[in-house]
Amino acid sequence: MEKLVRFLSSYKASIILLLIYAIGLATATFIEKWLGAQAAKMLVYYSPLFLFLQFLLVMNFILILFSRNFIRRKKWAMVVIHCALVFILLGAMTTFLFGKEGQVHIREGEKTDRMVMHTSKGVKTETLPFLLELKDFKLIRYPGSQSPSSYESDLLVHVDGEVREAKVFMNNILDVKGYRFFQASYDQDEMGTILSVNKDVAGRTVTYTGYLMLGVGFLLIFFMPNSRFRKLQQQLKKVRKGAFILVFLLMVVCVNAQDATDEPTERSVSGVAGEMAPLSMGDALLENSIPVEHAARFGALPVQFRGRTMPMNTFSSEILRKVHKEQTFGNLNSDQFLLGMLALPQMWMQVPLIVLSDKEISRRYNLSEGYVPYYYLFDQEGNYRMLPQLQEIYHRSVDKRSSSEKELIKLDERVNILYQLLNHTLFGIYPNPNDPSHTWYAPGDDLSVFSQTDSTFIVESFEQYLAEVRESLRNGDWSKADQALGVIESYQLANDKALLLHPEKLQAEIRYNKMNLFNRVKVGYFICGGLLLVISLMQLLREKRWKSYVAAAFTMAIVLLFLCHIYGMGMRWYISGYAPWSNSYETMVYVSWATLLAGFIFGRKNILIRALASLFAGVILFVAALNWMDPQINTLVPVLKSPWLMFHVAVIVAAYGFFGISFLLGITNLSMMAFTKGSPRLSSRIQELSIINNMSLLVGVVLMTTGTFLGAVWANESWGRYWGWDPKETWALITVVVYTMVTHLYLVKKWNNLWLFNLLSVFAFASVLMTFLGVNYLLSGMHSYGETDGVSSIFLYIGIAFALIALLGILSHRKKSIEA
Repeated sequence: MEKLVRFLSSYKASIILLLIYAIGLATATFIEKWLGAQAAKMLVYYSPLFLFLQFLLVMNFILILFSRNFIRRKKWAMVVIHCALVFILLGAMTTFLFGKEGQVHIREGEKTDRMVMHTSKGVKTETLPFLLELKDFKLIRYPGSQSPSSYESDLLVHVDGEVREAKVFMNNILDVKGYRFFQASYDQDEMGTILSVNKDVAGRTVTYTGYLMLGVGFLLIFFMPNSRFRKLQQQLKKVRKGAFILVFLLMVVCVNAQDATDEPTERSVSGVAGEMAPLSMGDALLENSIPVEHAARFGALPVQFRGRTMPMNTFSSEILRKVHKEQTFGNLNSDQFLLGMLALPQMWMQVPLIVLSDKEISRRYNLSEGYVPYYYLFDQEGNYRMLPQLQEIYHRSVDKRSSSEKELIKLDERVNILYQLLNHTLFGIYPNPNDPSHTWYAPGDDLSVFSQTDSTFIVESFEQYLAEVRESLRNGDWSKADQALGVIESYQLANDKALLLHPEKLQAEIRYNKMNLFNRVKVGYFICGGLLLVISLMQLLREKRWKSYVAAAFTMAIVLLFLCHIYGMGMRWYISGYAPWSNSYETMVYVSWATLLAGFIFGRKNILIRALASLFAGVILFVAALNWMDPQINTLVPVLKSPWLMFHVAVIVAAYGFFGISFLLGITNLSMMAFTKGSPRLSSRIQELSIINNMSLLVGVVLMTTGTFLGAVWANESWGRYWGWDPKETWALITVVVYTMVTHLYLVKKWNNLWLFNLLSVFAFASVLMTFLGVNYLLSGMHSYGETDGVSSIFLYIGIAFALIALLGILSHRKKSIEA
């Protein structure tokens, strides 16, 4: 017993227990994918063995607190943090043992006092100490879309002889006698509501107390004079006296990707002769290109798409990206491409436009590789050539489809987009003033909802506009085409009863599209970061004053790029109306920003860190620009319409930037250990970068932990549970645990060496990649987007990169052993 207590009160036990805990959590996420969420909870999360492991962690925290005399030594940051962790785990146990969770289903006009609970022993009901009556249920959709913007339940609460009115919708809860009601779902006929119910007063109080204590402890880390962070600051000042820095690192990642699928539909194309030859960019296409000036005016025309009113320029950009996988078509911009296709469909059907990268499909249908014309996909009778095979593919499960079959589905989606464009049914440009859902209609839609006069006007005005465009291409006079477009614009202004048109935002979006800031900033980061890295290496050979001036100039250029980066994010925020980190693309842009910010913070006196941060920020923006990440500004699902989105995502993703800096510093130190001769000066440089690495990790752990628990509070305030073991939140916790182990290695004497610390600071970044990318595309859960071929290639490259890092670790360890 004495040996067991001694072991449990050791730091080695802390790291071993945390390692087992992380492995168990990771295993559970894959069990959930293969066997389902309930299996993961039974086999891992709620298993007696896993609960016992958490009990051991609590005992370890308490024993260390007293055996190391933290209170007597006035280590207040450690005292508060360890007590906070104990409170959080006790709160989770209290919730597990005494909390209640269920659902209430009510139809309009009905009353109920029954809560249905799904437990491991089956389904049971509980009588509530009050009655709920549903007056009305409202499903509010985005204009012209089936996507829900909000769903709300108007309730009457019959409690203690009184009747109270209440409204429940996403992120707005009802609390009655400790029971909290959250909007969860609704009936298909929109005449009933489903509310999730939670009663966990004790568990919530204990857990929130733990969260508060943890926040206080994190503040103490940065401000208490004897904290780990402050001691690292003091060590850094000593090491930096008269030091120069040596490093070797320059990494560039190149990948290719693809996206999106859809169902096949019957299509036909008329008036296309089977013997037509595909056109090239050198003949009729260039001769009939729309002038840039008129295309720009067409691009400013408002259009309703995916529940959002946007300029036609945004719509055309998305269409061209989907179909052609490029932002331009030769020398034509997206507006020229779209208007040209609408005005001259017969010509554009012959143009090799639709991207096709699968050789098997090319051979099977006798199609050219690379790009294929639209009309090649139909036979002489106008029948869709791929339809029989597509119907066969959709009768098989997704996991049994070959890569070629998946690519055929993607090809079908591109064809479907062009089919809708050619039939004028994809873009809503005519608002219906009498439509309660504020839908805008395309000229090829069913216009029976309009009056005879309006429906005739819609068809004729659009056809007249296209006729004027064709005539203008012939005679070069675009005044009549401008007038015809003006007629459509006037109709929009006169019939926009819902006030969806915001000219300032539409113009801002056009500027945002044309500026293409993030791609330009990306190039600037690569150039300035690379040159700054060269200057830092030159400084190592011989220090010259002019080199310092050049480094300062490049640093200033990076600062200006950083300000442009902020401006681009601000524009996106203004256009969308919400914080620009709600999807994968936006989050990558934000991670790039956070990485460079971390570089500025820790690289104030270190050129190398600023250079590495700039390069890594460019790499992240490069990945963000890949085809499988959608850069479009989309509408938010109801649960994301919360201020918690801004705080939770902003904090947790900022942590990725600091972890990224540590990842680069770890590789830099391993490279110096492996490829340079040991010397006191070099050892000093490695020690300096290792201290900065450690400080960056501590900031990252604080931000990651804070962001994770902010997400837990958001979840509890939105749908009644602060932890549901969704793979995303589980891997966020794994990341916290992994980096906690790395930052506590120095406490175990055998593991306290710079080589092991730097190596693990690099490999720990794999948990970040899994949290950010792996969960979204490889696992199941609320944050899963589904695996695609493009994303699979990304993980292949990541695996190769970490294999090379492992080789670097081996080389640096051998060099270290030889020199020792």
